[in-house]
This record gives sequence, C-alpha cells and structure tokens, in this order.
Amino acid sequence: MSDIQGLERQIQDAIAGAADEAALEAVRVSALGKKGSISELLKSLGAMSPDERKANGPLFNTLRDRVAGAIAARKAALEERALDARLAFERVDVTLPVRPESVGTIHPVSQAFDEVVAIFADLGFAVAEGPDVEYDDYNFTKLNIPPDHPARQMHDTFYVAKQADGSQHVLRTHTSPVQVRTMLKQKPPIRIISPGRTYRVDSDATHSPMFHQFEGLVVDEVTHLGHLKWVLEEFCKAFFEVDSVVMRARPSFFPFTEPSVEWDLRCDRSGGQIKFGQGNDWLELAGSGMVNPRVLENCGIDSTKYQGYAFGGGIDRLAMLKYGIPDIRSFFESDLRWLRHFGFAALDIPTLDGGLSR
Repeated sequence: MSDIQGLERQIQDAIAGAADEAALEAVRVSALGKKGSISELLKSLGAMSPDERKANGPLFNTLRDRVAGAIAARKAALEERALDARLAFERVDVTLPVRPESVGTIHPVSQAFDEVVAIFADLGFAVAEGPDVEYDDYNFTKLNIPPDHPARQMHDTFYVAKQADGSQHVLRTHTSPVQVRTMLKQKPPIRIISPGRTYRVDSDATHSPMFHQFEGLVVDEVTHLGHLKWVLEEFCKAFFEVDSVVMRARPSFFPFTEPSVEWDLRCDRSGGQIKFGQGNDWLELAGSGMVNPRVLENCGIDSTKYQGYAFGGGIDRLAMLKYGIPDIRSFFESDLRWLRHFGFAALDIPTLDGGLSR
C-alpha cells in the first residue's frame, strides 16, 4: 500500500513539474505506456492469487484513473497557457489611426431607401419583402396583366429559364408581387410598403436595368383616394423636408388599379435646381390607384367587402431629385470620388425627429 502511495506521489510530482506538452507526454509514457510503471502493476495481477487480485485490482485501477485525470488536467492547463502566449505575441494593434482614404460612406440610394422606410413606418406601414426572382403568375397574372400586355414581352422583361414543371420565372419588374404574396397569406386589414430591387430591359441617363422601387398597399373595409392623397402628401413633405406641398392628379391606366391616378408635384426649376412646395412647374411623382377588384379576388380577398389603394415610385429617382444627381448610371459605377462626394456618414441614420439627411 505504501509503495503504491509513494509511486503516485512520484508520478504526480512529475506531472506538476512538466514544463510543456512534450515533457508531460514523457511522464504519461513512463507511467501509462506499454511498459510504464502503472501498466506493469496491472500486468502483475495475472500472477496473483484470486484474493490478492481482489484486494489489489481496485487499488491499481484507481491509481491509473487518478494519474490519467491528472495528466489530462495538466495538458489542458499547458494548452491554455500556450494559447495565451501565442495570442499575446500575435495580437493586432487596433489603436493605429484609420487612414482617411479608407473611410467608407453610405450610398445615396441606401440613404434614400432608409429614409423612405423611416417615413412610412411613422405613418403606420409595415415593411414586406419578397424574392427578386419571381413567379410569372405573381409578377403579372394575379396583378390582372393579360398575356398580350407589352410589359410581358422579352424586350421589357428578363425571363429565367423554365422550370422542370414548365413554370416560368422572371426577374421581378416591380415590387407589386410582394403585395400579392402579402394578400395571399394575410387577411385585411393590410398596410404595407415593399421596397426593393427591380429589373427591366432599359438603360439610359434616367433608366437602369436594375433599379429600386417602393410600393405601398392598404386594404381594409373603408378607404378611398382621399386617404391615398394624404399619405403621399405627408410622405413628400417628410422626404423633401418642406412644410407644404401641392399635388395634382392625372387620370392614367394600370391593369392592377381602377381607377388609376398619376400624381405630379408642384416645383420650381429656376436657378439650376429643383425646389418643392413652390413655383409653377410640375414634376411627375408616382403612379397609384384603387386596387382593381380582380386583383383582390385573385388573391382570395372578398372584393365586395374590402377595397384598397396602392402606389409606387422609384427610390433611385427620389435620390436623384433630392440630392441633385443628374445621371442614374452614376449610382452603379463604383467611382470612389463620386461616392465620397454624394455619400453619407455611416452614423447618419435617418430619423424623423433628428432629420432625414443631416
């Protein structure tokens, strides 16, 4: 018994004195290896009588387990110490000053996007999202756009290869499919905006193959064009940061609204810039209208009980108007000089109380 205790003290002292993992491995081999001291004790059980094995077996096994546990604990401590030393040696000095040329800015489209969301959130609208690659059915059919409509032709729309089941997908030409998805899964009342990327085959100074839109949808039992006009007026006052605006309505046609209305905003173009809320000029603002009953029925909503209005506009165009950007193509050219000039500081988060474009 005393020999076992002495052996254990000797091994434990060697474990505690191991300076690194290599030294600890040497201690393990000398104690628990094939010819180690504890392994030899365990081998000796075979030559003992049954009574001796009964008495010594538990002692030898307990000794082996205690030594194995001590080695594992010492190994973990050595690994942690080695990691600490490595981290101290390899640490990165983050106190170096940031190079001015490396400071990024918020893109004007991202800024306008956040401003639009902030304004409509304040007006009680939820934000709804959907995929960029959309079902032809959601993008056109459920919105009452007939098969022979010009918008469905390949010279206007990016079509994706047909699926195995024969269904056709497109790059969404507007964010109205998000309204369809919302109406299919949510019963009225509905009050959403759906900002996001859209795609059309078009490119010049005022059009881009990929651009950003926001569309709004309200569906309930009592709503009318007066509500629509008020919402757009409040949005324009907040976005362009003016005290008042004057809007005029023009009759138009959209397959998914009836009646359909386009809105113009009074402005002043003199002096080489556009000022809103004054002047005798007019600027086309947005399309809108009362949701066509067929669209409601296509989405499983009872058009005899519910009605709604929808509206939409281009976020890129709003950014161009507000920040004096003449060419939409500049948004997507990744010119750092342009981005530094028109960009916004990362912490200039748009809020209605603090100012949208501080």
